Amino acid sequence: MNKKTVSLVLGSGGARGLVHIGIIRYLEEHNYKIKSISGCSMGALVGGFYAAGKLDDYEKWLKGVDVIDMLKLLDFKGSGGLVSGEKLMSKLSELLGDVNIEDLEMKFTAVATNIDTEKEVWINSGSLLNAVRASISLPMFFTPFITSSGNRLVDGGVLNPVPIAPSFHDDTDITISVNLGGEPSSLFPITKEERNKPLSKKIQEYMKNISLPDSISKEDGMYVIANKSFETMQGALARMKLSAYPSDVEINVARNLCGTFEFNKASQLIEYGYNLCKNRDDL
Repeated sequence: MNKKTVSLVLGSGGARGLVHIGIIRYLEEHNYKIKSISGCSMGALVGGFYAAGKLDDYEKWLKGVDVIDMLKLLDFKGSGGLVSGEKLMSKLSELLGDVNIEDLEMKFTAVATNIDTEKEVWINSGSLLNAVRASISLPMFFTPFITSSGNRLVDGGVLNPVPIAPSFHDDTDITISVNLGGEPSSLFPITKEERNKPLSKKIQEYMKNISLPDSISKEDGMYVIANKSFETMQGALARMKLSAYPSDVEINVARNLCGTFEFNKASQLIEYGYNLCKNRDDL
Protein backbone atom coordinates (compact mmCIF):
# COMPACT_ATOMS: atom_id res chain seq x y z
CA MET A 1 0.00 0.00 0.00
CA ASN A 2 1.35 3.43 -0.94
CA LYS A 3 1.85 5.78 1.99
CA LYS A 4 -0.10 9.01 2.11
CA THR A 5 2.34 11.93 1.82
CA VAL A 6 2.15 14.72 4.38
CA SER A 7 3.07 18.37 4.73
CA LEU A 8 3.40 18.77 8.49
CA VAL A 9 3.00 22.20 10.09
CA LEU A 10 4.30 22.30 13.68
CA GLY A 11 3.36 25.27 15.84
CA SER A 12 5.03 27.09 18.72
CA GLY A 13 4.20 26.66 22.41
CA GLY A 14 7.17 25.83 24.63
CA ALA A 15 7.13 22.41 26.30
CA ARG A 16 3.77 21.66 24.69
CA GLY A 17 5.83 21.22 21.53
CA LEU A 18 6.88 17.80 22.80
CA VAL A 19 3.40 16.71 21.74
CA HIS A 20 4.76 17.03 18.19
CA ILE A 21 6.97 14.00 18.81
CA GLY A 22 4.00 11.81 19.66
CA ILE A 23 2.14 13.03 16.58
CA ILE A 24 5.11 12.22 14.36
CA ARG A 25 5.37 8.75 15.90
CA TYR A 26 1.70 8.10 15.18
CA LEU A 27 2.00 9.21 11.56
CA GLU A 28 5.06 7.01 11.05
CA GLU A 29 3.18 3.97 12.35
CA HIS A 30 -0.01 4.55 10.35
CA ASN A 31 0.98 4.64 6.71
CA TYR A 32 1.93 8.32 6.40
CA LYS A 33 5.15 9.65 4.90
CA ILE A 34 6.21 13.13 5.99
CA LYS A 35 7.72 14.93 2.98
CA SER A 36 7.67 18.50 4.21
CA ILE A 37 7.92 20.23 7.59
CA SER A 38 7.24 23.85 8.39
CA GLY A 39 7.98 24.65 12.02
CA CYS A 40 7.93 27.54 14.43
CA SER A 41 9.80 27.64 17.76
CA MET A 42 9.50 24.17 19.35
CA GLY A 43 7.91 23.05 16.10
CA ALA A 44 11.09 24.03 14.29
CA LEU A 45 13.23 22.24 16.88
CA VAL A 46 11.29 18.96 16.85
CA GLY A 47 10.75 19.14 13.10
CA GLY A 48 14.41 19.88 12.48
CA PHE A 49 15.58 16.92 14.52
CA TYR A 50 13.11 14.67 12.70
CA ALA A 51 14.15 15.93 9.26
CA ALA A 52 17.79 15.26 10.18
CA GLY A 53 17.01 11.72 11.34
CA LYS A 54 17.96 12.57 14.93
CA LEU A 55 14.58 12.66 16.67
CA ASP A 56 15.26 9.37 18.46
CA ASP A 57 18.41 10.86 19.98
CA TYR A 58 16.57 13.99 21.11
CA GLU A 59 13.70 12.00 22.60
CA LYS A 60 16.06 9.65 24.45
CA TRP A 61 17.98 12.59 25.90
CA LEU A 62 14.79 14.37 26.97
CA LYS A 63 13.46 11.31 28.78
CA GLY A 64 16.76 10.92 30.63
CA VAL A 65 16.99 14.40 32.14
CA ASP A 66 15.25 15.83 35.18
CA VAL A 67 14.42 19.36 36.24
CA ILE A 68 17.89 20.02 37.64
CA ASP A 69 19.56 18.84 34.41
CA MET A 70 17.38 21.20 32.39
CA LEU A 71 18.06 24.12 34.73
CA LYS A 72 21.81 23.63 34.37
CA LEU A 73 21.45 24.40 30.65
CA LEU A 74 20.13 27.87 31.42
CA ASP A 75 22.94 30.45 31.47
CA PHE A 76 21.62 33.66 32.98
CA LYS A 77 23.86 36.07 31.12
CA GLY A 78 21.79 37.05 28.13
CA SER A 79 21.67 40.46 26.48
CA GLY A 80 18.17 41.27 25.30
CA GLY A 81 16.93 38.16 27.08
CA LEU A 82 17.17 36.37 30.41
CA VAL A 83 19.22 33.49 28.97
CA SER A 84 21.97 33.58 26.33
CA GLY A 85 21.13 30.08 25.12
CA GLU A 86 24.77 29.09 24.61
CA LYS A 87 24.70 26.05 26.90
CA LEU A 88 21.45 24.76 25.48
CA MET A 89 22.60 25.16 21.88
CA SER A 90 25.88 23.43 22.70
CA LYS A 91 23.92 20.43 23.93
CA LEU A 92 21.62 20.48 20.90
CA SER A 93 24.71 20.65 18.69
CA GLU A 94 26.03 17.46 20.32
CA LEU A 95 22.77 15.70 19.52
CA LEU A 96 22.18 17.12 16.06
CA GLY A 97 25.62 17.58 14.58
CA ASP A 98 26.61 19.93 11.76
CA VAL A 99 23.70 19.75 9.30
CA ASN A 100 22.63 22.09 6.51
CA ILE A 101 18.95 22.38 5.65
CA GLU A 102 19.54 21.90 1.92
CA ASP A 103 21.11 18.50 2.64
CA LEU A 104 18.04 17.12 4.42
CA GLU A 105 15.99 14.39 2.75
CA MET A 106 12.78 16.39 3.06
CA LYS A 107 11.74 20.00 2.63
CA PHE A 108 12.19 21.98 5.85
CA THR A 109 11.38 25.57 6.79
CA ALA A 110 11.96 27.19 10.18
CA VAL A 111 9.98 30.37 10.77
CA ALA A 112 11.34 33.27 12.82
CA THR A 113 10.54 36.95 13.25
CA ASN A 114 12.88 39.79 12.27
CA ILE A 115 12.24 42.48 14.88
CA ASP A 116 14.27 45.04 12.94
CA THR A 117 12.33 44.76 9.67
CA GLU A 118 9.15 43.65 11.50
CA LYS A 119 8.70 40.76 9.08
CA GLU A 120 8.27 37.00 9.16
CA VAL A 121 11.40 35.11 8.06
CA TRP A 122 11.44 31.69 6.39
CA ILE A 123 14.74 29.90 6.89
CA ASN A 124 15.14 27.04 4.39
CA SER A 125 18.88 26.94 3.77
CA GLY A 126 22.11 27.09 5.74
CA SER A 127 22.78 25.75 9.23
CA LEU A 128 19.86 23.77 10.67
CA LEU A 129 21.04 24.50 14.20
CA ASN A 130 21.10 28.26 13.55
CA ALA A 131 17.62 28.08 12.02
CA VAL A 132 16.33 26.35 15.14
CA ARG A 133 18.13 28.84 17.41
CA ALA A 134 16.49 31.75 15.62
CA SER A 135 13.03 30.23 15.68
CA ILE A 136 13.05 29.35 19.41
CA SER A 137 14.21 32.78 20.61
CA LEU A 138 11.30 33.46 22.95
CA PRO A 139 11.17 37.22 23.63
CA MET A 140 12.46 38.25 27.07
CA PHE A 141 13.74 34.71 27.71
CA PHE A 142 16.33 33.99 24.99
CA THR A 143 18.76 36.48 23.57
CA PRO A 144 17.74 37.20 19.95
CA PHE A 145 19.67 35.41 17.19
CA ILE A 146 21.85 37.86 15.26
CA THR A 147 22.10 37.32 11.49
CA SER A 148 25.22 37.96 9.40
CA SER A 149 23.67 41.27 8.34
CA GLY A 150 23.09 42.29 11.96
CA ASN A 151 19.33 41.77 12.10
CA ARG A 152 17.79 40.32 15.26
CA LEU A 153 15.58 37.25 14.94
CA VAL A 154 13.17 36.06 17.63
CA ASP A 155 10.49 33.39 18.02
CA GLY A 156 8.40 32.96 14.87
CA GLY A 157 5.30 32.82 17.05
CA VAL A 158 5.44 36.60 17.37
CA LEU A 159 3.88 36.81 13.90
CA ASN A 160 2.93 33.26 12.87
CA PRO A 161 2.57 30.56 15.55
CA VAL A 162 1.23 27.96 13.07
CA PRO A 163 3.24 28.57 9.86
CA ILE A 164 1.13 26.93 7.17
CA ALA A 165 2.09 29.24 4.28
CA PRO A 166 5.47 27.54 3.49
CA SER A 167 3.49 24.38 2.65
CA PHE A 168 1.18 25.97 0.08
CA HIS A 169 3.04 24.68 -2.98
CA ASP A 170 3.98 21.25 -1.62
CA ASP A 171 3.22 18.25 -3.80
CA THR A 172 1.73 16.14 -1.00
CA ASP A 173 -1.56 14.36 -0.38
CA ILE A 174 -2.48 16.09 2.85
CA THR A 175 -1.50 19.02 5.06
CA ILE A 176 -1.66 18.49 8.82
CA SER A 177 -1.29 21.48 11.17
CA VAL A 178 -0.63 21.30 14.90
CA ASN A 179 -1.74 24.33 16.88
CA LEU A 180 -0.36 24.40 20.44
CA GLY A 181 -2.43 27.45 21.37
CA GLY A 182 -5.83 25.77 21.48
CA GLU A 183 -8.59 26.72 23.89
CA PRO A 184 -7.89 25.77 27.53
CA SER A 185 -9.41 22.48 28.70
CA SER A 186 -10.72 21.41 32.10
CA LEU A 187 -9.53 17.84 31.49
CA PHE A 188 -5.93 18.18 32.59
CA PRO A 189 -4.89 17.39 36.18
CA ILE A 190 -2.58 20.40 36.35
CA THR A 191 -3.37 22.84 39.12
CA LYS A 192 -3.63 26.55 38.49
CA GLU A 193 -0.83 27.11 41.01
CA GLU A 194 1.53 24.76 39.18
CA ARG A 195 0.63 26.08 35.75
CA ASN A 196 1.21 29.71 36.78
CA LYS A 197 4.36 28.99 38.76
CA PRO A 198 7.09 31.23 37.37
CA LEU A 199 10.22 29.62 35.95
CA SER A 200 12.39 31.59 38.35
CA LYS A 201 10.65 30.11 41.41
CA LYS A 202 11.42 26.60 40.14
CA ILE A 203 15.01 27.65 39.65
CA GLN A 204 15.22 28.96 43.20
CA GLU A 205 13.87 25.67 44.57
CA TYR A 206 16.74 23.72 43.02
CA MET A 207 19.49 26.33 42.81
CA LYS A 208 19.32 28.31 46.02
CA ASN A 209 22.21 30.57 45.04
CA ILE A 210 20.21 32.07 42.16
CA SER A 211 18.80 35.47 43.05
CA LEU A 212 16.48 37.13 40.57
CA PRO A 213 14.53 40.40 40.80
CA ASP A 214 10.88 40.47 41.86
CA SER A 215 9.87 41.41 38.32
CA ILE A 216 10.87 37.88 37.36
CA SER A 217 10.30 35.84 40.51
CA LYS A 218 6.84 36.99 41.61
CA GLU A 219 3.76 35.19 40.32
CA ASP A 220 2.35 38.55 39.21
CA GLY A 221 5.75 39.85 38.10
CA MET A 222 6.69 41.32 34.76
CA TYR A 223 8.06 38.11 33.25
CA VAL A 224 5.03 35.95 34.15
CA ILE A 225 2.59 38.55 32.84
CA ALA A 226 4.61 39.01 29.64
CA ASN A 227 4.76 35.25 29.02
CA LYS A 228 1.01 34.89 29.61
CA SER A 229 0.36 37.81 27.27
CA PHE A 230 2.55 36.23 24.59
CA GLU A 231 0.65 32.95 24.82
CA THR A 232 -2.69 34.78 24.59
CA MET A 233 -1.45 36.64 21.52
CA GLN A 234 -0.25 33.43 19.88
CA GLY A 235 -3.61 31.77 20.45
CA ALA A 236 -5.45 34.64 18.75
CA LEU A 237 -2.98 34.73 15.85
CA ALA A 238 -3.25 30.98 15.33
CA ARG A 239 -7.04 31.15 15.14
CA MET A 240 -6.88 33.92 12.54
CA LYS A 241 -4.22 32.19 10.42
CA LEU A 242 -5.99 28.82 10.41
CA SER A 243 -9.35 30.45 9.69
CA ALA A 244 -7.90 32.19 6.64
CA TYR A 245 -5.80 29.22 5.49
CA PRO A 246 -7.25 25.98 6.88
CA SER A 247 -5.27 22.76 6.65
CA ASP A 248 -6.74 19.40 5.67
CA VAL A 249 -6.36 18.18 9.25
CA GLU A 250 -6.07 20.58 12.16
CA ILE A 251 -4.87 19.23 15.51
CA ASN A 252 -5.45 21.61 18.40
CA VAL A 253 -3.62 21.25 21.71
CA ALA A 254 -5.05 23.06 24.73
CA ARG A 255 -2.66 25.74 25.89
CA ASN A 256 -3.11 24.72 29.54
CA LEU A 257 -1.82 21.20 28.85
CA CYS A 258 1.40 22.10 30.67
CA GLY A 259 3.58 25.03 31.59
CA THR A 260 5.82 26.65 28.99
CA PHE A 261 9.00 25.22 30.55
CA GLU A 262 7.83 21.84 31.84
CA PHE A 263 10.17 19.80 29.65
CA ASN A 264 10.56 17.32 32.52
CA LYS A 265 7.14 15.96 31.50
CA ALA A 266 8.45 14.72 28.16
CA SER A 267 7.14 11.16 28.38
CA GLN A 268 3.61 12.22 29.28
CA LEU A 269 3.50 14.93 26.59
CA ILE A 270 4.79 12.62 23.86
CA GLU A 271 2.23 9.99 24.81
CA TYR A 272 -0.49 12.63 24.83
CA GLY A 273 0.39 13.65 21.27
CA TYR A 274 0.24 10.04 20.08
CA ASN A 275 -3.13 9.44 21.74
CA LEU A 276 -4.48 12.72 20.39
CA CYS A 277 -4.07 11.30 16.89
CA LYS A 278 -5.27 7.83 17.81
CA ASN A 279 -8.61 9.20 18.95
CA ARG A 280 -9.37 11.08 15.73
CA ASP A 281 -11.52 9.86 12.85
CA ASP A 282 -9.67 11.86 10.16
CA LEU A 283 -6.25 10.21 10.65
